Amino acid sequence: MSLTLQNIQKSYREPSGQKLPVLDIPEYQLADGEQAVLLGSSGGGKTTLLNVISGITAPDSGSVIINGTDITKLHEVGRDRFRAAKIGFVFQTFNLLPAFTAVENVMLGSSFASQPMNRHQATELLKSVELGHRLDHKPGQMSVGEQQRVAVARALANRPVLLLADEPTANVDPGNQDSILNLIRSACEEHNISLLLVTHAPEVAQQFDRVDEISQFNKVAASA
Repeated sequence: MSLTLQNIQKSYREPSGQKLPVLDIPEYQLADGEQAVLLGSSGGGKTTLLNVISGITAPDSGSVIINGTDITKLHEVGRDRFRAAKIGFVFQTFNLLPAFTAVENVMLGSSFASQPMNRHQATELLKSVELGHRLDHKPGQMSVGEQQRVAVARALANRPVLLLADEPTANVDPGNQDSILNLIRSACEEHNISLLLVTHAPEVAQQFDRVDEISQFNKVAASA
């Protein structure tokens, strides 16, 4: 299994001091190379779950096992290193660095990997997402769809075993939504990367064979 979650619990403290449960997941699994959509409404814990899986946020309890490693047993620096080496993340807001060109943003995506990507490799990756003509353009000089393609290329730069995508088409116009989805899916299929894509849009979810509603396995969302 590329991803196994066991007994994951996560809560936050409200300003009043009261505990606010967000995640209560007995078990969830994603096989090597499998592609799944996580569907649910806003506030259902989808983004928090991705942050827990990626190690950005630590759960209160439970195990997050990726490629045989339980990242909850790693300290914060260890989780950061593991994420840099094994996980790709496509953010809803792209998170590109505005002062850097497309090729520099992609190279930065692998800067913490054991074998950082050189300019030639970053160029080839951008060409594979049809951005060979935008290598030296900064995010502000590109369309929203082009920026998202750079973000996808950056997420693939470290050759991850797991790609997480948080509403990757939410800020892209309808005409580019399918191309972004096809790009992500074909790249993952080509390199046998497991894909977990979060969305609230049924029209996105229906393009996948496996669709998991978060309310089906997150007890907090089920009782909301």
